[in-house]
Amino acid sequence: MSDAIKHECGIALIRLRKPYQYYIDKYGTHLYGINKLYLLMEKQVNRGQDGAGVANIKIDVPPGHRYISRYRSVASQPVADIFQKINKKFRKALKNNKEKARDARWLQENLAFTGEVWMGHLRYGTHGANEIENCHPMLRQNNWRSRNLVMAGNFNMTNVEELFDKLVSLGQHPKDEVDTVTVMEKIGHFLDEENQRVFDRFKGIYENPDLSDIIEDNMDLQRVLHRSCRDFDGGYSMVGMTGFGAAFVARDPAGIRPAYYYADDEVVVVASEKPAIKTAFNVEYNQIQEVKPGHALIIDKYGEYDEYEFIKPIEKRSCSFERIYFSRASDPDIYNERKMLGKLLIPQILQEIDYDLENTVFSYIPNTAETSFFGMVEGLEEYLAKQRKKAIMDGILFEQDLDRLLSFRPRIEKLVSKDVKLRTFITDDSQRDEMVAHVYDTTFEVIRKGVDNVVVIDDSIVRGTTLEKSILKMLDRLGPKKIIIVSSAPQIRFPDCYGIDMSKMKEFVAFRATLQLLKESGLENRVDEVYAQCVAAIESGNASNVNYVKALYDPFTHDQISDKVAEIVTPKDLKADVAVIFQTVENLRKACANHSGDWYFTGNYPTPGGNRVVNKAFVNFMEGKGVRAY
Repeated sequence: MSDAIKHECGIALIRLRKPYQYYIDKYGTHLYGINKLYLLMEKQVNRGQDGAGVANIKIDVPPGHRYISRYRSVASQPVADIFQKINKKFRKALKNNKEKARDARWLQENLAFTGEVWMGHLRYGTHGANEIENCHPMLRQNNWRSRNLVMAGNFNMTNVEELFDKLVSLGQHPKDEVDTVTVMEKIGHFLDEENQRVFDRFKGIYENPDLSDIIEDNMDLQRVLHRSCRDFDGGYSMVGMTGFGAAFVARDPAGIRPAYYYADDEVVVVASEKPAIKTAFNVEYNQIQEVKPGHALIIDKYGEYDEYEFIKPIEKRSCSFERIYFSRASDPDIYNERKMLGKLLIPQILQEIDYDLENTVFSYIPNTAETSFFGMVEGLEEYLAKQRKKAIMDGILFEQDLDRLLSFRPRIEKLVSKDVKLRTFITDDSQRDEMVAHVYDTTFEVIRKGVDNVVVIDDSIVRGTTLEKSILKMLDRLGPKKIIIVSSAPQIRFPDCYGIDMSKMKEFVAFRATLQLLKESGLENRVDEVYAQCVAAIESGNASNVNYVKALYDPFTHDQISDKVAEIVTPKDLKADVAVIFQTVENLRKACANHSGDWYFTGNYPTPGGNRVVNKAFVNFMEGKGVRAY
């Protein structure tokens, strides 16, 4: 609850399909593309605040003029920092040339960031330090326009070592063994080969410099992506631009990571989330399409576009955690899914409070849980409506009882809110937890001490540390009889390896609870058995075949693990009783029926690399290694 979870990352692409002068004339500004990209990125800041980057390519500027521009930032507000720098560059150049602000040719020959193809990226780092060199877009440069490649992505690969070795076998010398480098260099390698293939085809027919244009017109980016990505194992939405202005957005074959696009006569635009496109271009949601799994949206040098299959799609397993936690709830589909997640929890909640609604107060923490809270309240209202109907059908004889039943409403309060003005700078461990607790404001005098239950819903419970050290203590000060913590997500039991920073087993409170249950049940030998199986599978190269860690959870019910989590997170000196309720996997599938990527909760990974990662993560845990497993 309120534990920070990091996510990688957000992408944006804009291709202006008309000449640059068109936008100046129609919209009265040379900043049309810049302003639109800024909106796309600001509306996706929820996806990445560690860093940001922007790149721009001009199409058909004369030789001798810079045609690729890039800024990256790791400032505290990186998006604002980048666009302030771009605007400063424009103001400086136009200070003594104000009349040139409406001259597209002059702008493109004299100013950076005046091109037709724009790329933006927001970074939440799951790997590497928060340094500018780890920020996308990444740039692979060459003196031939068609060999230049600019790339950014929302991805993690589970087989980085294999991809690294492949690059070495191709004769390359990668500077680092990370997925960002290996992905870009592998695509860059086959982009080079495609250049050579087209060059060899036409070299006896055309002479330079005409041959350069012929190469650009005949490049097959679908072929490049097929050859590059066929041995990728991971979740990805990758955006790329070539130096001559062609661009692509490629999505993994299981559709794990999201990508959406909109196109009209003026633009083709891509983003990780639909609300960003909706806001920036004021279009209807039904005009925004999803890039199909295993397909790439390819935009050629002339602005023509289409989707092409570059790798065979497999069963779609788009990430449900994306829907529960990260994406903006202003997307109508996500909004309704989150409401349904809250509503489906009602039977469990009613059972936990023994159906005592008169003496129960409902609330939520943090603000991102508000939508599931609305669904929970809606579910309570529906339950009460059924109770009223039943009472009337049964024939209540006393008017007073009927009035009371008809007028009763669930008790809803804002019990905890975050004080955004308060910052903690305490480094002394003995005082830090107390100071962190005061980052939250608590609403007093709305709970009847020793009488009321408190039900608080959140998106998810991952580590449980904030619950134990802050939230439960704050709620206990209100004097409730019982505190029920509700997670709209199921128990997180397994690590992620496709983009969300949840890669270490020891961090999951559900995993810690299971280990305790195994110990208390005399089943500790199962831990050693699973460890031996994982080690043997890794050593034999078969770790991708089976998720052996599942066996640790098999002896216990969903409720047994939830009860043990409640014990773990309850501070010793707490006065109130504590219960923890998790969403069930069955109800998750009802709420997010079209997004079946539930490996965090079930251990059913969409690619073989997921099994290898979970087995390695458990081995790391057993051997006390605090590193990620991929």
